[in-house]
Amino acid sequence: MDTTWLTAVQAAQHADRARQLLSAGAAHITPATVRKWVTRGHLAAAGLDEQGRALYRLADVAQAEKKTRARALRLVGISTAT
Repeated sequence: MDTTWLTAVQAAQHADRARQLLSAGAAHITPATVRKWVTRGHLAAAGLDEQGRALYRLADVAQAEKKTRARALRLVGISTAT
């Protein structure tokens, strides 16, 4: 079980690195993108830090990035089926 918790900024940095490695680095993920994933139901906060900021589990961030990347590729006509 993954116990790594990230702020929106850290989550965006992690997801951005993953997307750059997996999708030729075309898109950049910002903290606003992470918050949009929450709004759209792709990601849920796992807790709050001392300042009341949302924290996200690393595994959940990776799953949200993968899900949204696959959708984005499908929208431009690129199959993600292996």
